[in-house]
Amino acid sequence: MDNKVSKRTNRLGRGLGALIPDLKEDIDKKEVVNIDLDKVYPNDKQPRRVFDEEKITILSESIKNYGVLQPIVVKQDENGKYMIIAGERRYRASKMAKKKEIPAVIRDISMKEIMEIALIENLQREDLNSIEEALAYKSLIEHYHVTQEEISEAIGKSRPHITNTIRLLNLSPEVSDMIGCNKITAGHGKALLRISDPELQLEIAKKIAEEGLSVRETERIAKKISESDVKEISKKIKDKDLFITDIEDKLRNVFGTKVNISKGKKKGKIEIEYYSEDDLNNIVSMLME
Repeated sequence: MDNKVSKRTNRLGRGLGALIPDLKEDIDKKEVVNIDLDKVYPNDKQPRRVFDEEKITILSESIKNYGVLQPIVVKQDENGKYMIIAGERRYRASKMAKKKEIPAVIRDISMKEIMEIALIENLQREDLNSIEEALAYKSLIEHYHVTQEEISEAIGKSRPHITNTIRLLNLSPEVSDMIGCNKITAGHGKALLRISDPELQLEIAKKIAEEGLSVRETERIAKKISESDVKEISKKIKDKDLFITDIEDKLRNVFGTKVNISKGKKKGKIEIEYYSEDDLNNIVSMLME
């Protein structure tokens, strides 16, 4: 890894350490101020969409008894209000506890840095659902030009995990919502990716939720459906040129993804599948070599 990539990965791995020191060690108490809760508001681009109400309630009871032990981190806007950079759960719990003020550390940083830190911090804490996690990875890759390898090193998760999580975004929106609401698991979603028809995908997802099907049972159903699709496709391309099939196999080995060559009378086309922006960049890089 070159110095530029190493610096970027180190920056990603630091998370809130870039903003606020460890409270148990050397934080300057003068940095902490009490802010009127009515002047504080969440970041609407925060990657976490779903908050566990039971955990918020438990935290609220703790705050009633002991107060907020760790200040939130905020950025002051042009209207004199404060957007949360980190600590939205403490903010929600404080409101639930009917607190008037909340301890905070004010930081003047760019929105780009705020989003990057919010994404990494949530990923490190592992409290995003799988769809939120996938969207966070996608946002880091598309907006901050971070590779899957760099994310892997920053948050301590394998690259295949990151790739497979991003692939969940290829599911139909309705099925994605079911994962986000914990009606079905990410494992079910990965199995459903084998089904290309969005309506059929949703139908099976509803069946999973209603009947409590296991991931293994879902995989069997998806395999049976996908094999049926393959048979249908096979009928249409019965005697595909063996030369073309051989080229497809070679290209699959080169790019590590599905490749299809369609040959017409006068022209043809080559289709190369990809499952993330990172995959696309890798394919383009190989084509440009």
